[in-house]
Amino acid sequence: MTDNGGVVLYRDDAIVLRAQKLGEADRIVTLLTREHGKVRAVGKGVRRTSSRFGARLEPFMVVDVQLYAGRSLDTVTQAETIGPYARRICEDYALYTAGAAMLETAERLVADEREPAVQQYWLLAGALRALSEHAHAPGLVLDSYLLRALAVAGWAPSFVDCARCGEPGPHHAFAVAQGGAVCSRCRPPGSTAPAPQTFALLAALLAGEWETADASDARHRKEASGLVAAYSQYHLERTLRSLRMVERDAPAAPLAGPAGAGADRPLPGSGADA
Repeated sequence: MTDNGGVVLYRDDAIVLRAQKLGEADRIVTLLTREHGKVRAVGKGVRRTSSRFGARLEPFMVVDVQLYAGRSLDTVTQAETIGPYARRICEDYALYTAGAAMLETAERLVADEREPAVQQYWLLAGALRALSEHAHAPGLVLDSYLLRALAVAGWAPSFVDCARCGEPGPHHAFAVAQGGAVCSRCRPPGSTAPAPQTFALLAALLAGEWETADASDARHRKEASGLVAAYSQYHLERTLRSLRMVERDAPAAPLAGPAGAGADRPLPGSGADA
């Protein structure tokens, strides 16, 4: 960060979470930055067709931005593309709805503006890259992201040992409020009994074991998605509006050439990358 004639300038990598119209030509963007956490900034004139970087400040884009700090809103002065994910994601309904749920989750989890959230940044960047490359089914990428993002935030679920007393598993019941799998002694009224394959899928999504996740069938994916949605919304303490629109069970469609390279890599941020 530098002081340029009384104007405090700083530069950071950022993911565009949200964009709102401001006046006739400007836009307010909410950014998840690597070093400065969540930042709200104005992109002046970016809605004009002549704008130098308007298309780079769209949701799902990963950019290198320069901003100068303001009292309530910062101002974007430069933006260079790092991850051009917006077009690919927005062209596919399944990718778009899964990605929108990720952006909404990230904005909720990083509540404090300007507080560093490096792990959340890298986790979201990796998930958006996996979506844009069609690395795995969109629903699997979304559920893996949600589980890992909650784990980074301090709400790591257990899918093997009892989440309450720690008794070694596997167990047969799942209780959202208790933190995941529960033994017969700790099982509260109203807990569910997922299939063993669903527990295995959830554990694989949390750990980034994509070979197991990709081999799962639609029935267990649907059951896992319901549990992940319930677990996410319980800990976020409010409904994720984007989840209602998510298209489930859409198959992955691998891309040819360089865009698909590395598609088998796990998402960064936890699990296999730890």
